[in-house]
Amino acid sequence: MFAPYPLAPGRSLIGLLAMFAAVSTQAAGFLEDSSAKVEARNVYFNRDFRDGHTSSSQGASKREEWAQGFILNVQSGYTEGTVGFGVDALGMLGFKLDSSPADSNSGLLPSSGHDPRGSVDQYAKMGVAGKMRYSQTVLKVGSMMPDMPLLKYNDGRLLPTMFQGTLLTSEEIKGLKFTVARLDKYTARDSTDRQDIRVHCKNKRYACNTTADHFDMAGVDYKFNDRLSAQYQVAKLENIYRQHFLGLVASQPLSVGSLSADLRLIKSDDIGRARAGDIDHRALSGMLGYSLGGHKVSAGWQRMYGENAMPYLDGSNPYLVNYAQVNDFAAAQERSWQLRYDYDFKAMGVPGLSFFTRYINGDHIKVPGSLAEGKEWERDSELKYQIQGGTFKDVSVRLRNSTYRSNYEKYARDMDETRVIVSYNFSIF
Repeated sequence: MFAPYPLAPGRSLIGLLAMFAAVSTQAAGFLEDSSAKVEARNVYFNRDFRDGHTSSSQGASKREEWAQGFILNVQSGYTEGTVGFGVDALGMLGFKLDSSPADSNSGLLPSSGHDPRGSVDQYAKMGVAGKMRYSQTVLKVGSMMPDMPLLKYNDGRLLPTMFQGTLLTSEEIKGLKFTVARLDKYTARDSTDRQDIRVHCKNKRYACNTTADHFDMAGVDYKFNDRLSAQYQVAKLENIYRQHFLGLVASQPLSVGSLSADLRLIKSDDIGRARAGDIDHRALSGMLGYSLGGHKVSAGWQRMYGENAMPYLDGSNPYLVNYAQVNDFAAAQERSWQLRYDYDFKAMGVPGLSFFTRYINGDHIKVPGSLAEGKEWERDSELKYQIQGGTFKDVSVRLRNSTYRSNYEKYARDMDETRVIVSYNFSIF
């Protein structure tokens, strides 16, 4: 509004300074609480399908690529006031270091537009999200990497998956967290295009490209104490499936060592027009662990009930204890068990060095189009070292190896896999 009468020069200057001070005060939290971090990630990926030269219906006998990625994560603070506003941004770049048409499509790089068997030399994707905070409640709208039981973004290659939509979290009550989300688009790990959200079609369990208008999720987390917490979530992929999750995580120190437990139950059914077909599935999985010094020994058990495999979103990871480097052990009626061993070499005076190995065995699989019982197993190992000081402080190197075998080759191919990941996280501000 204009003043009804002209202000004196002194009063005008004072008014402008007051306005500037007010704006600066409001923006103080926005700037002071901001952060910008970058991860430089170098990935070598080699997957040998162990079946020699195969027919075109099965694809190439090997996937082998090497690439360099950069992931920028900028998070602002909030403006001052009862309601605070902020902005988050994600920027990702990927560069091809080595790839050939015969061995491409590893998931590190997008396919080349003019040659589907080749990979692009470089690619980039970006996402921005606005956010608003009132007390301990935050509303976020835009691009994000959600990490929840029924919606865990995939980060298994060079660049992670991004989802687009709305996410509300509220922690007004101590120990209690409410979450509500609606997502409608995603950008795959090896893509730059936003796509309609859809059901994952691993091993053709469900028809590929079965899309939905949106994915809705609501949940509650409750922390009873430092040793016991519980989660419940319900989600719906419109006209495809509805899913319920119930989880319990507990730990118990002992006179010698400590125990840990992680129990998960997931129930899925088709809804609406059932665009992916009939869905009848329940998953029960659990992991028990014992830790002593640098050692940890764990045992896992997982069982699929119902007529179908577990459905989950494309671009996400299923929240199952036997979800591993290659396989998820979530086929229809599958039973699987796991043995795992972890060791932290800090106990031997070598901080930054860690190792784990696990073996997972699955059977009783209902194979589509076959009366035979499906069986499969996977063995994974990882050696990781993070440099603790000097010029290369915080650089980490991971060597991951996996072996997967099954008795139903037309459904899932045998493979040996090696990944070498070198990453460096640093803060810009």
